[in-house]
Amino acid sequence: MYFEDFEVGTRRRHARGKTVTDFEVATLCHLVMNTAQAHFNEDLMASGSSFAPRRVAFGGITASIVIGLATPDTSEHALAEVGLDAIRLRKPVGVGDTLYALTEVVAKDDADDTVTFRHWGIDQDDDVVFEGLRTVRMKRRGDG
Repeated sequence: MYFEDFEVGTRRRHARGKTVTDFEVATLCHLVMNTAQAHFNEDLMASGSSFAPRRVAFGGITASIVIGLATPDTSEHALAEVGLDAIRLRKPVGVGDTLYALTEVVAKDDADDTVTFRHWGIDQDDDVVFEGLRTVRMKRRGDG
């Protein structure tokens, strides 16, 4: 979709889902140097965490999966990611959870060809696990 194709107020549930695996929870945390025990120590989480009874995914991974699920419908013609704001991680995500994305177009700016989206990530139980605003500079139809 191009800049002109987005209308403020339009909402969409994106087609794909993604089940979180141990790769996301452990390997990706290592790649970004996040060594918090909540991501790697199953014994610790199972034996005394009031936050979650299992290892949890790093919030940046949750955000990335949700935005990635929304990308085919929101930014195939993106020229630049301009902003990511008001991020809220509402519920822990762990191995075995399946994430889905929903999006609302909340603003368009003709002066700089940007579209602002509100994204939500929901899990297999339809619980909101992520929400945030994302602004993207979009290509216009007919631009080279």
